Amino acid sequence: MDRRSIGRAFAVSAYTLPFTRWLVQPAAATPAHDSGRRVGHPELTALWAAAEQARQWDARYGGANWRTSQVVECLTTRAAPLLAGTYSAEIGSGLYSATAELSRLAGWAAFDAGEHNLAQEHFVTALSLARAGGNAELGCYILGTMALQTLRRGYPSEAIDMAQGAVERAGRDSTPRVRAFARLIEARAHARVSDERTATRALSECERLLDEARERGSPTYIAYFGAARMASDSVEIYRDLKKPHVAAEWDARATMPAGHTRAVGLRLSVTATAHLQARDLDQGLAVGRRAVDILAGVASARAREYVEDIHTALTPWAREPRVQSWTNHARSARNGGPG
Repeated sequence: MDRRSIGRAFAVSAYTLPFTRWLVQPAAATPAHDSGRRVGHPELTALWAAAEQARQWDARYGGANWRTSQVVECLTTRAAPLLAGTYSAEIGSGLYSATAELSRLAGWAAFDAGEHNLAQEHFVTALSLARAGGNAELGCYILGTMALQTLRRGYPSEAIDMAQGAVERAGRDSTPRVRAFARLIEARAHARVSDERTATRALSECERLLDEARERGSPTYIAYFGAARMASDSVEIYRDLKKPHVAAEWDARATMPAGHTRAVGLRLSVTATAHLQARDLDQGLAVGRRAVDILAGVASARAREYVEDIHTALTPWAREPRVQSWTNHARSARNGGPG
């Protein structure tokens, strides 16, 4: 194997020990630190602002975009020196948490770019930092993200264990919105193994928790997650359960706010495959073209995988001229998009 292949590899076993450690002790007391420059609220606020900016850029332009990759530079040149400074236990907890979220974002960008081994390294680091910062809630969110990567790499059973463990261990140390996110990933994994009853139950629990979240505050790093995102993922859940008409009902509820370019393109890709599953070629091609056009402006290996799903779903009609025309359009859009 060459270095590129090694860098893109995914080993589900790499998550076993970090996951087990988190289950045993999801949070530790953060000690004060006395060495180097004084660190306070302004520095901490700046780190969280950098994390939010990285999240917004990733959602709009994809994890392989050059600007998104700068989150790693922020980790090494800004966050790491602050952790070596002088701060109280309160500030220390915040620093570890902010650095954990930056690490999670670095992992998410690598995952989206198809660099799965690198993504795992960042996610494991993020989980360790969240534990060190005494932040079980953030650890729950990070584990939900790790479970999603595990699911996308073809390990739904392991993804179910991770998502369930995240919720059950974090318990009341996490807000409803964070637990809802993990339940959504669990529902997606159950759907991938065609377990409709359990998938539906997990999705209902996600919806209940989101309703509860309206009455309570949520961390800023998960403020984006609401009914529209749940509906968007539900399209994929019911597509995987081979219920395209139910998927279409969820699609009607999945209006994402501005700035979520990749999420919209991915959802349209799934909707296109659901139409094709229902043998509706006209709608499949029309929605698929919209997905391709949107995702052409996103630097994301994951987006290319979703478009490839449309190609696969079109196989029964491969000889039709309009399908060949769609394929040519998709190839042209991909070649003209960012690398």
